[in-house]
Amino acid sequence: MTKSSRATITDVARAAGVSLSTVSRVMNGNASVDAAMAERVRLVAAELGYSANPLARSLVLGRTQTIAVVIPDLANPTFQAILRGLSRAAADDGYHVLIADSAEQVETERALAETTRRRTDGVILCAPRLPAGELAELLPTLAPVVVVNRPPQESAPTVAADYRTAMAELVAHLYGLGHRRLVFLSGVVGSASGAARRAALAEARTAHPDLEILELPSGVDFDSGAAAADAVRATGATAVLAFNDLVAMGLLSAVAARGVRVPEDLSVVGFDDIPFARYTAPPLTTAAVPAAELGRRAWDAMSALLAGDPAPASSVLTPEVVVRASTAAPPAS
Repeated sequence: MTKSSRATITDVARAAGVSLSTVSRVMNGNASVDAAMAERVRLVAAELGYSANPLARSLVLGRTQTIAVVIPDLANPTFQAILRGLSRAAADDGYHVLIADSAEQVETERALAETTRRRTDGVILCAPRLPAGELAELLPTLAPVVVVNRPPQESAPTVAADYRTAMAELVAHLYGLGHRRLVFLSGVVGSASGAARRAALAEARTAHPDLEILELPSGVDFDSGAAAADAVRATGATAVLAFNDLVAMGLLSAVAARGVRVPEDLSVVGFDDIPFARYTAPPLTTAAVPAAELGRRAWDAMSALLAGDPAPASSVLTPEVVVRASTAAPPAS
């Protein structure tokens, strides 16, 4: 056979004097094949111009070489960073990533997870909004599955950021500056990271009887922060804890339009440290979530499950508080 012909795996096996399964293992990088034999197979494949067909390889392996990631909001830069870290790590291992966006609709999340699992080798649920009981019930049906930004689960490894500790540090920062009345713009209902934030606020109230923390319902985007401006001002609070940087940025814009100076009249802190946070006016004090690293660790956990290794232990990363110019001492009364 000449190199110009379309060689098949059968041609390579015949020319190399090995079985079809041996050629398959060599072409897929399986280290179990004897090194000398593997080298002979690769040389024959190169001489014949053979390369593995991705579809055929999937059929041989019984895998799609694709995993699904279900996220609540693809427009959120933090989820984008998680996906970037995850997809690059997966690509290094020869896997593709299928993304499903639930658009913050809890009722569609389960269906998305189940549908994408049927078409892929595994599912990563990124910050799922499902109630704890429903999530625990769902996970065994999706295996292999990894969960991002939820508490440890019995039937799946988890990778999470420690939102509770980071929120406590943000409150401590504001308290240290002299603020005694704060507002928390609370984000979406059902968010596990939101529950962790509230737990930190409850602890702060207990630790500091002179500290008042009010909660105002909000969303998770720029418009939510802007819409909260008048309600924030009506509380008389001297500082605001926004659910995330997008909410904080919307608030910054809206209060500036009302003649409120930040931080002279009102201190504002965000959460996540998205790329835009350092370029707001003024630059935003926030907690830097290691989002790309969360994605990489999520893939590491999934990779272990796909290889049949024991499920890795849950992993927790602590965001780092970044103090910038949007916070200062409260105005003199």
